[in-house]
Amino acid sequence: MKIVAFLLRSSKGIVLIAVLAGGLSGLSSTALLGVINAQLTASAPSRLLLWAFIGLCVVVPLARITSELLLIRLGQDTILRLRMDLSRRILAVPLRRLEGLGPHRLLSTLTEDVATVSNVVSAVPIMCVNAAIAVGALVYLAWLSWEVFSIVAILVAIAVVGYQLPIVRAFGFLQRARELHDGLYDALRALIGGTKELKLHSGRREAFLTGELEATARAFKSQNVSGMKIYTLAASWGQLLVFVVVGVLLFGFGTRMGFDHATLTGYTITLLYIMTPLQLLLNSAPTFARANVTLARIEEMGLDLAADASDTGGQVAPGQGLSWKRVELVGVAHAYRREGEESEFCLGPIDLALTPGELVFVAGGNGSGKTTLAKILLGLYVPERGEIRCDGQAVTDENRDAYRQSFSAVFSDFYLFRNLIGLDGRSGDESARRYLRELRLADKVRIEDGKVSSTELSQGQRKRLALLAAYLEDRPIYVFDEWAADQDPVFKEVFYRQLLPALKGRGKTVVVISHDESFYDVADRMIKLEDGRIVADERRPAVQSGRFGADAGSALASGRPPVVEEVTQGARS
Repeated sequence: MKIVAFLLRSSKGIVLIAVLAGGLSGLSSTALLGVINAQLTASAPSRLLLWAFIGLCVVVPLARITSELLLIRLGQDTILRLRMDLSRRILAVPLRRLEGLGPHRLLSTLTEDVATVSNVVSAVPIMCVNAAIAVGALVYLAWLSWEVFSIVAILVAIAVVGYQLPIVRAFGFLQRARELHDGLYDALRALIGGTKELKLHSGRREAFLTGELEATARAFKSQNVSGMKIYTLAASWGQLLVFVVVGVLLFGFGTRMGFDHATLTGYTITLLYIMTPLQLLLNSAPTFARANVTLARIEEMGLDLAADASDTGGQVAPGQGLSWKRVELVGVAHAYRREGEESEFCLGPIDLALTPGELVFVAGGNGSGKTTLAKILLGLYVPERGEIRCDGQAVTDENRDAYRQSFSAVFSDFYLFRNLIGLDGRSGDESARRYLRELRLADKVRIEDGKVSSTELSQGQRKRLALLAAYLEDRPIYVFDEWAADQDPVFKEVFYRQLLPALKGRGKTVVVISHDESFYDVADRMIKLEDGRIVADERRPAVQSGRFGADAGSALASGRPPVVEEVTQGARS
């Protein structure tokens, strides 16, 4: 079973000790049962049986406590490791693969799947003890009488076969339920994210609730109920068989074959005693089945926990980028499927070179490949053909993560972290506060100990915070994907006429994806894309970047944030 292999990877030593302790507890329980049976059938009290009874009463709970404590600690350590491993694997999986999986599947794995595995790990201690009791009881029964045990063994074999046949079908239901859970999670995310739109349109609301959410939830419920129903019936069949065996021994073969009273009493007491452990083992089967489905699902998604990371290239110190004088895209091509289209769209082949201190604008219609080109440049997408070179050295899996450390980016679908992660303590806070004042956010947001007090802002204000974080990273190359799209005219002017020239004044290379044609005069170089190809790459003569450009450049070159008070007077968020 996958879940067993998963646990053994955590700590074979602890698992072995815990299983042995659980086995000792189970065998001692069976031995205690034998002592009780011996005393019941004895003609007089026995001092030896008394001391055996006392000793076993001490061993049984001590061994069980030892087993459970070890496995509880191991279980919690395993869940922590699972969460962290999954998180690291997700970051190690290539971005194109993650985008294909979708956020709903990833979130479902990090929440539902981890909880499923957690439930199994928590049940392992009880499983070990009950399994040991069952095995010990069978050994005791064999010791009492091989003849009776052979009859019991035949009936148990029939029960196992009768249990396993429907279990295979139940496992299929649970697999389909797990697949449907991703769709259910996606519908719930739509419910939360689209609340405003659903409130405004009653027809859409009812169609969503009944046609998408309820339909998926009902299908999920149906598969789960079907699977659990089979498990329940199979477990009840096992319980019924115990009574059948007891009945056969008491009213059938036992008396006719001349078995003695002590043997029949021992068998009856033992079989009734192990009913509860067997029932617990059978009832836990669905949980273990779900865990196996979960681990198989994780591996199908490309997040195999036994695999090495493929998209990180090893550990890289924060801010450690490649020193560079020239970044080149040589014959780069990348194919992908655009939304709403069946055929693949191919970006490239692209030949492009960047040098320090350039301010490059990338223009083109929607769907021309601008954002894909940016992701390839940033090292987030791996080219299918061609290669990226930094000072003549090819960027490969071994150095790709180090290459990416040279970039700061604000994407059109950016994510804003509450923590300004990776900044240098109080000095980072002080710089961040200055930027907040310059970006007209000081009255809305506070930064203490690298934490942003609130991200509940308008989209334009959130983008300013993202810009602030990019400035503080102080990387050699900046990429902005439609940053100004959510800004008012005042802050567009600030961004294009002041902030971009300021970065250039610090020797930074800046790549800006933009549709704002009125600000193209700021660029040193204009690149235009059409249908995935560069149709124009025009270098422009140096121009005056606006009345605030020089001041901003000198301010940022000296490590101070640009002064934008004059421009932002009266700005509205």
